[in-house]
Amino acid sequence: MDGPTTELIRQAMNELNLSARAYDKIRRIARTIADVEGTESISIQHVAEAIQYRLLDRTR
Repeated sequence: MDGPTTELIRQAMNELNLSARAYDKIRRIARTIADVEGTESISIQHVAEAIQYRLLDRTR
């Protein structure tokens, strides 16, 4: 992950009060999204999508 992608995760963790466990889940989901798309690196779009899935999980 590049700098802006890492910054997005850090910002989400601070603003949404996410734990280290949530960070790991977001990172793994982003990796899966990147794999499905066939890309080698995790982009900011993959992380943003993973954060959205995490938010959906929190509302249940």
